[in-house]
Amino acid sequence: MDEGHARDRRRPLMRGPVAFLFLGETLLIPHLFPIVEALAELAPDVRQDLWVSTATTEALLAGWLGQDRSNIRIRRAPGFRPGPELPAKLPMLARLAPRLLRTPVAVCAEQTSLWLPRVLPMRTRFVKTSHGVGSMSARDDPRRRAAWRMLVPSEAERRTYLDRGFAPDRVAATGYVKASFRQRTHARPPFADDRPVLLYTPHWQRYRSSWWEWGREVVARLVAAGRWNLILAPHQRLVERAPDLRRVLAEVAHLPHVHADIDSFACVDGSYTAAADIYLGDTSSQVIEFLQRPRPAVFLNPRQVRWEEDPSYAQWRCGEVVDALDDLLPALGRAAERHAEYAAVQARFAAEQLGPLDGRAPERVAGHILEALDARA
Repeated sequence: MDEGHARDRRRPLMRGPVAFLFLGETLLIPHLFPIVEALAELAPDVRQDLWVSTATTEALLAGWLGQDRSNIRIRRAPGFRPGPELPAKLPMLARLAPRLLRTPVAVCAEQTSLWLPRVLPMRTRFVKTSHGVGSMSARDDPRRRAAWRMLVPSEAERRTYLDRGFAPDRVAATGYVKASFRQRTHARPPFADDRPVLLYTPHWQRYRSSWWEWGREVVARLVAAGRWNLILAPHQRLVERAPDLRRVLAEVAHLPHVHADIDSFACVDGSYTAAADIYLGDTSSQVIEFLQRPRPAVFLNPRQVRWEEDPSYAQWRCGEVVDALDDLLPALGRAAERHAEYAAVQARFAAEQLGPLDGRAPERVAGHILEALDARA
C-alpha cells in the first residue's frame, strides 16, 4: 500500500454534514451559534456547513470561529448579499434546496426554512429550534409540522404543542439556547453617569406593539424626564414597518443619557436586556430574557386590551400595566419600590418559559442533532 493510501486510512471518517441555516435576520444568530459550538465540542467528527445570506452574518461567524475550524465551513447561500440587506427568502431557499439534498440534517431557528421539507420530498431531517419564547408564539403555523423534531425551551412550551396534536417524540424541551450565547457586544452602553438604565423595546407587529399609538410620545416623555439612562432599542424589524422610527430616534440619540440603536448586533445579542435596570415594553419576548434575573418591568397597553384572562398576555402579570399614557412616568417611578410584589411571579414565569438555565441547552440540542444524524445514516 502506498503512503498516500495509508494516510487516507488513518484519517478519521467525517459524518454529516449538518447544515445550519443562518439565512434570516441577525436576531436568529444567538439562537443557533451556541449549538454550533456545542456540536463541535461533542462531535468533532461531524462536518458543519453554516449557510449565510449576507456579508454581515458571514463576518460575525468568521470572527467568532477564527482559523481553527477544519470541520466547519461558512457557505454562501444562493442570492448572497454583500451587505446587511437580506435577499428574498423563498427564491433563495428554492435555489438552496438542491444543495441540501445530500445533507442528512438541517438546523433552523425560523419557520420560513421549513417550507423546504413541507413542499419538497426531501430526505434531509430538519431540526427546528426556537427563537424567542413567550405566550404569543405562532404555534399553529403548519410549517412547524414539517420538522423532524421541534425543540422548545421548556416543558410548559412543549405541552402547548402536544395539546395541538404533535406527537410526543416530535417535540422536546431543551432549555433556552440564547442564554448560553457568549459573544455579546458590550456589558453596558457608555453613559456619562450611573443613573438607572431603562430599556424601551416595542414590538414590530402593529397589533402587538405600543409604537404606533404611543411610541413617539413615550420617547419624548422619557427623554424629558431625565431620570434614567435610556436604551431605545426597538425590535429589529420595527423599522421595516414604521419608516419614521429612524428619524424619531435620531432626534434624541445625541443626548448623553440616550443610547438609540436599531442597527447593531447589540440589539439582538442580549446586551441590552442584561444591562437594563428597568424594562419597558409591550409583548416582545425579550422581557422573558430580561427576567432571567428578576428586575422591575412595566408594560404598555395603548389599546386597553382586556388581558387579565388571556393566556397570550401572561407576561403582563410580571409588572404594572399602563393603560393611559399619563400613568407612564408614575408607573416607572414606583417600579423599583413595587418590585417586591412581582419578583416571585417573575422568577416563576421565567423558569416556566425558559426551562432550566443550567447552560446546557446547546448541548441538549446537539444531542438531538446527533440522533437525527444517526437515524438518517
